[in-house]
Amino acid sequence: METIETQEPVQEVSVSPAKKKSFWEVLSVTHWVFILVLATGMFGLGWQQANHSSSRGTVTEAPIPLQKAIIQNTQTPQDVTVDFGLFWKVWNLVREKHINRVDLDANKMLYGAINGMLAASGDPYTNFFDPEENKQFTEMIDQTFDGIGAEMGMKERVLIIVAPLDDSPAQKAGLMAGDAVLKIDGTDTSSLTLDEDVAKIRGAKGTDVKLTIFRAGDNETKDIVVKRDKIQVKSVKFEMKSDGIAWIRISQFGEQTTTEFAAAAKQAMNQNAKAVIVDVRNDPGGLLISAVDIAGYFLPNKSPVVIEENSAGKRDTLNSSGNPPFGSLPVVVLIDGGSASASEILAGALKDDASDRVTLVGMKSFGKGSVQERIPVTSDTSVKITVAHWLTPSGKQINKLGITPDVEVPITSDDITNKKDPQLAKAIEILTGKIGK
Repeated sequence: METIETQEPVQEVSVSPAKKKSFWEVLSVTHWVFILVLATGMFGLGWQQANHSSSRGTVTEAPIPLQKAIIQNTQTPQDVTVDFGLFWKVWNLVREKHINRVDLDANKMLYGAINGMLAASGDPYTNFFDPEENKQFTEMIDQTFDGIGAEMGMKERVLIIVAPLDDSPAQKAGLMAGDAVLKIDGTDTSSLTLDEDVAKIRGAKGTDVKLTIFRAGDNETKDIVVKRDKIQVKSVKFEMKSDGIAWIRISQFGEQTTTEFAAAAKQAMNQNAKAVIVDVRNDPGGLLISAVDIAGYFLPNKSPVVIEENSAGKRDTLNSSGNPPFGSLPVVVLIDGGSASASEILAGALKDDASDRVTLVGMKSFGKGSVQERIPVTSDTSVKITVAHWLTPSGKQINKLGITPDVEVPITSDDITNKKDPQLAKAIEILTGKIGK
């Protein structure tokens, strides 16, 4: 699954037709697709059919269940038929009557129509990527892009910073997980879709973007100007703490994360690690397969990591593989409100399958429990669609609920200002006690 800069948390994503990664991406991200085709050859045909069908066709006022709808241009509509003649009729009227019809961009109108169709699903994680958005999405999965380095999501139709990436312009400018972004360069974000918000935030290296944010606990909004930069995303950091405690920080689950984690694990074992801290705070997610691979460093071979449940209730379980180098060590997983998708999958799997030696510390996670699949539509466009919900190995649903830590430790603005980390301190305290036994 894939997850991309400044989109939901991202998102567990599967990528078709390549090997299954459900992601996002987690970023994370996207499987099917019904397409409105508006190539030059097909446009004339559809437009002509509209002239004949839409004038006589009827559109039922009652909602039509998608599984019962017959999608066609038809001259004999039925009660369960969606008459695409309506679409072509409106298209024709705009071509004939709009004051700026000479300047209308057919491709933009088509992309807008597709986006409108997907938005009507009510799912903020089901999206269409036009050529530019598709390019940006791919760059994010590849862990290199121009932007501010922040993962964005929607909660109750409010644009939220899910997590600033480590050492990113967003983090350096002072943006924090949970900040509500009310305006982008003066434009009200409530009037835009998630993808439109993302497009306005992203931009060329060296340019500025002004975000008007509201932070919980503040009495008024504040403007934060962020200078965009080339974001080189290294997703894993390693450090050996005192008493043989290895700290491994995962900032996102991208294409290189499994390789980077393998290198960190090798360092930890070479330095005789006696316990491990897995830090996925402010990690918005990404490729689901990366979370499954990393779980294999802690769990016995063929242990369940995540359960995917589709719309029919069918469940598929993804299992760990390999010989876990950390299979007998005590572990603390650090989570917070910025931990989403693949981060929650990893935390949930370790807690469910190894609860006797795994402790979750921090604050409740974000609660993104859906899986998206990304599917190429044309050579330069794609669609990502929510295709399943995921559950922890014990069958727990976390979508909109999040994962509650075993030991709750808040972190305040004062802690950040004074460069204190009470959550990490608690993790070290817990593991030091276990090592000493």
